[in-house]
Amino acid sequence: MSGSEVVPARRPLPLPPEGAFLVVDKPRGPSSHQVTAWVRDLLRVDRAGHAGTLDPGVSGVLVMSLGKALRLLPLLLTFPKRYITVVTLHGPAPPASVERVLKEFQGPIYQTPPVRSAVRRERRVRTIHRLTLIERSGRELLLEVQADSGTYIRTLAVDLGEALGCGANMTELRRISTGPFSEKEAVSLATLADMVARADEGNPEDLMRAFQSPRTVWGRFPQVVVKDSAVDALAHGADLAAQGVLKLTHDFPAHATVILVTRKEELVGLGESLVSSEELSHRRSGWVVDAHQVLMEPGRYPARSPARPPGPSGLPVGSPPGSGG
Repeated sequence: MSGSEVVPARRPLPLPPEGAFLVVDKPRGPSSHQVTAWVRDLLRVDRAGHAGTLDPGVSGVLVMSLGKALRLLPLLLTFPKRYITVVTLHGPAPPASVERVLKEFQGPIYQTPPVRSAVRRERRVRTIHRLTLIERSGRELLLEVQADSGTYIRTLAVDLGEALGCGANMTELRRISTGPFSEKEAVSLATLADMVARADEGNPEDLMRAFQSPRTVWGRFPQVVVKDSAVDALAHGADLAAQGVLKLTHDFPAHATVILVTRKEELVGLGESLVSSEELSHRRSGWVVDAHQVLMEPGRYPARSPARPPGPSGLPVGSPPGSGG
């Protein structure tokens, strides 16, 4: 090929306009950041992110947020994660002791991130929702763990060994689910490359099936259905007043994460409830939701709203202290 020839640009891939999640089966070896960069380049999208870093030596479910769904990452990071891990004991431990210690570690625990972690090493509380012995072979324990996002399984293994009095370390780890996404939806990098190749040939069906709808995530949170007259002001960054609420789908306490949707179930944005659902149902005035993440573009609904306009700082006029996200 001569230097004067121009290689035709590949046409954009059919990413849904609302964005999508993609569940990748991360292999051992590359970092989560590397896998994310490969997927972004392979799909030819401007923006992509992942929920929950896996160390290079760990495999399993790595959920990618693509396009507009990137703004939903904070929701995805609230879901528990499930793992299968091998913990190797450094000394003998009776079966009864192992069962006792596993039960003791279910519930809230204190953890300090390991030295190699990328976060500040501060003691914090994480909840172990499930800690089950699947199989034991000598000093190797095969465990299933369901834990809060941000739980360090490597640290958990060390703490189990200390509680048993024999020492232990994690020798294998695979993530099998993150919230609503599991291995069943996961695709390997090689499979994804094949899907992209077929899409470039005019057959995007497999690739489109691999994309997971953003509603899979936001649909698991309580929703506040807003009136059409409130949508445009929300899209411009305003908070929500009680007069703009049409109905509620679930009960929730004050300061809960809520999803703002239209009566057509279109996603407007995310917010924090300033009052509980019970109080909101009786409110006739006042500000009820701090809308701190907007996903709908302005101009799609008439510009007539009971929600308050944003002030010079970008926050709504008269926002309560600490509001605005």
